[in-house]
Amino acid sequence: MSRQLSGLKAWLWQRLTAVYMALFTGYFLLTLATLPAPLHYYHWHDWLSATGPAVALALFYVALLLHAWVGIRDVVLDYVHNAALRAALLGLLVIALFAAGLWVVKILLMVV
Repeated sequence: MSRQLSGLKAWLWQRLTAVYMALFTGYFLLTLATLPAPLHYYHWHDWLSATGPAVALALFYVALLLHAWVGIRDVVLDYVHNAALRAALLGLLVIALFAAGLWVVKILLMVV
């Protein structure tokens, strides 16, 4: 069996990541509503210092990057017909998403 992302697998990953991001957004908004106003840095730091919210936020960003990869990849595969340009765009996308992922890791490690 091929390790490539087939149409059905891509569709499923897109839906699973969307569901997780929607659930996390609801959780985040609920948490935001329960934090005391006005919000300060130490409120966010305390919230993200707990293991549960930190892991949930990290998974949110993993889901976001995967969701972006699948979505943009599908658009490039569908609408960019020149193979060299398609490969270049997908390569740039991988680099950009990897850099964004490293940036998120750096930010999360600064809080913990």
